[in-house]
Amino acid sequence: MDILSMVGILLGLVAILGGAVAKGSSLDALWNLAAFLIVVVGTLGATLVQARTQVFLHAFKMFPWVFMPPRLDTQEMIKHIVEWSHLSRKEGLLGLETLSEEEPDPFVRKGLQLLVDGAEPQALRQILEADLDNREAFDVQGAKVFESMGIYSPTLGIIGAVMGLMAVMQNLADPAKLGHGIAAAFVATIYGVALANLFFLPVANKLKGVVQARVSYQTMLLEGLISIAEGENPRNIENKLSGFIQG
Repeated sequence: MDILSMVGILLGLVAILGGAVAKGSSLDALWNLAAFLIVVVGTLGATLVQARTQVFLHAFKMFPWVFMPPRLDTQEMIKHIVEWSHLSRKEGLLGLETLSEEEPDPFVRKGLQLLVDGAEPQALRQILEADLDNREAFDVQGAKVFESMGIYSPTLGIIGAVMGLMAVMQNLADPAKLGHGIAAAFVATIYGVALANLFFLPVANKLKGVVQARVSYQTMLLEGLISIAEGENPRNIENKLSGFIQG
């Protein structure tokens, strides 16, 4: 569980709601159905026009990573790679076949299977790098869905404010309605800017960080598998891969 994400969202809500109360406004003043429809539904519509179906759906599959990112234990994986290296030197690469069949991670399983099949180190690198690059590109596109929402929502907020002011202008003859109408008009701007800066853009950047961490993890794994294919000494493999440990 990523506690920082939970705390960040809560602090954002406290900032907006607490700030409104501190300024003498009521929480009811922050709710406006018309503004919600213009900003939230409009932002969703613009994003649907931009994104491919697969990318849009993938973005929301990735969203839980903001709170529960994939577990990437680099030190534990290095231990496994060193164990695989010892096993391959003792029993040959075919000794890894049982491990490949039991491995739950598709990327690891594919790498081990390529080792068992006797793939040359260069071929192994090309195949796994292609998988890694394609996965990274797809994941980054998913993160950019939220980034796009962060770009569109402030603009939709301005549109909502302008539309609200247009409605106010139609009631100039009734001064009693002007104050409430102007306040409601700017609620759309609050929705658009707040959603962009407290939710959509932070979510996009958090997902990009998770993707980058996973790429680094899988790159380390790739280098380890290639080292096994080249028959490197297990101690040398461990020393080389230790450079991927962060923090």
